[in-house]
Amino acid sequence: MLGTVADVLEMGKHVEMVDMRFTDLMGMWHHFTLPARELSEALFVEGMGFDGSSIRAFQEIHESDMILMPDASTAFMDQIFEVPTLVMICDIYDPVTLQRYTRDARYVATKAEAYLKQTGVADISYWGPEAEFFLFDSVRYGGTTNSAFYHIDSAEAWWNSGGEGGKGGQIPPKQGYFPVPPADTKQDVRSKIVMALEAAGVPVELHHHEVATAGQSEIDLRYTTLVRMADSIQIYKYLVKNVARQNGLTATFMPKPLFGDNGSGMHVHQSLWRGESNVFFDETGYAQLSDTAKYYIGGLLAHAPALLAIAAPTTNSYRRLVPGFEAPVNLAYSQRNRSAVCRIPMYSKSPKAKRVEFRAPDPACNPYL
Repeated sequence: MLGTVADVLEMGKHVEMVDMRFTDLMGMWHHFTLPARELSEALFVEGMGFDGSSIRAFQEIHESDMILMPDASTAFMDQIFEVPTLVMICDIYDPVTLQRYTRDARYVATKAEAYLKQTGVADISYWGPEAEFFLFDSVRYGGTTNSAFYHIDSAEAWWNSGGEGGKGGQIPPKQGYFPVPPADTKQDVRSKIVMALEAAGVPVELHHHEVATAGQSEIDLRYTTLVRMADSIQIYKYLVKNVARQNGLTATFMPKPLFGDNGSGMHVHQSLWRGESNVFFDETGYAQLSDTAKYYIGGLLAHAPALLAIAAPTTNSYRRLVPGFEAPVNLAYSQRNRSAVCRIPMYSKSPKAKRVEFRAPDPACNPYL
């Protein structure tokens, strides 16, 4: 990602198109595209108009005009389009008041970061979500007045072990964690996704096959601040889906696409910092947690019913949140325990590593919220 308006204007000399992107209240990414000649300093001052009434849960038709204002610090080169295209993530403004739009989820996250500083509890928060997904070979679904169906398939899935011309090595349910190829058939695709993410300026820590059969995968991003990480998750989901499509696959972030096997969560690691000090760390506390960390967890537990409406927003989300599939089913906090909604990772005794993992969210949610 780039930094200043000057950086973006310089990069604009080497592209053909400029893509303007924003997120709706449900978490869907939207875009429109300008010829590169339209990129100027005025764009960052005046923005571009769009029809807010055509976006779900935004404006009524009698007050539909809205403005997109690009954030130069988010600019990156698109890794999918054949035509060289520079992408910028935008903030949404009301053209009458010239104020940020209250239903812009990116604005909600921006206000949360500002509020944290005002409290004096910490200066900054760090976030590390683990958004899991499936890579299917085919996906079909449909419905009529008197029928409905869905059909998904994957060559590595256990149900294909009896097919003609098969080579064996399919992954049984709940046995997909860390197998090497040939059982793991999606190694190269995941590596291509990682390369695309890195080229777009999104740092990656690792990738691997996940627990379920049929191509369940995980790519972990390097932790960063709240708004920046939410931006990165939108880029991540975009590149996962498009690199998969380029390789003849369909990626889905649906929380529970398979009956009888693990679903896809988005476990969110989070911590608060004051300067260079991790506010969550206390050498003498339970699981090396400070009182502030326990108060923070108390907030997650107390507000869990409301948070779940945002963090696990689909009916399918609750197909995942059931016993027996490594999902959080206990409204509690615990070190190491993956059945607790708040897990305290114990991999490292370093003060810098102390954090809380909130395990209820899934990748169908709006990452800014």
